[in-house]
Amino acid sequence: MLKKVGAEYIILGHSENRMEGETNQLIKKKIISALNQKLNIILCIGETYKEKNKGKTFLILKKQIKQSLEINFNINKILFAYEPVWSIGTNKIPKISELKKNIKFIKNDLKKIFKAKKIPKVLYGGSVNPKNIRLFTSIPDLDGFLVGGASQSAKKFIAIIKNYYK
Repeated sequence: MLKKVGAEYIILGHSENRMEGETNQLIKKKIISALNQKLNIILCIGETYKEKNKGKTFLILKKQIKQSLEINFNINKILFAYEPVWSIGTNKIPKISELKKNIKFIKNDLKKIFKAKKIPKVLYGGSVNPKNIRLFTSIPDLDGFLVGGASQSAKKFIAIIKNYYK
């Protein structure tokens, strides 16, 4: 259905779906289906505030990656979106130092699993807005953004783009 309307990408593993009971195993089935349909995937991964406070961020990210993917997946067809659940829609973002570590961890973990020459792209999503976008320019490993609520307003979305390139 998505292909028929011209979609090229599908977002899977979003926290809202995970909160409704979507498991890593179900996400894996959806990834297989999407790849079979020649769709590109944006796979969302991220920890809750409780998991963050318990120091389990890396453990959760590793588990979500390992249980959602198979070694034979075409990693070039999958973008990863680090979306800390506690940040989505809250106007709270991770400290830049934490974000740098988390992005680097994700890339290193994926590189190990897939033995990839080309490192997969990692986006950040979680309360990205025109006011905080400049903070993210200091993260060299960050490949882009998955903008949520702010993308629903053309004015805000354009401001995000303009402010990023200031």
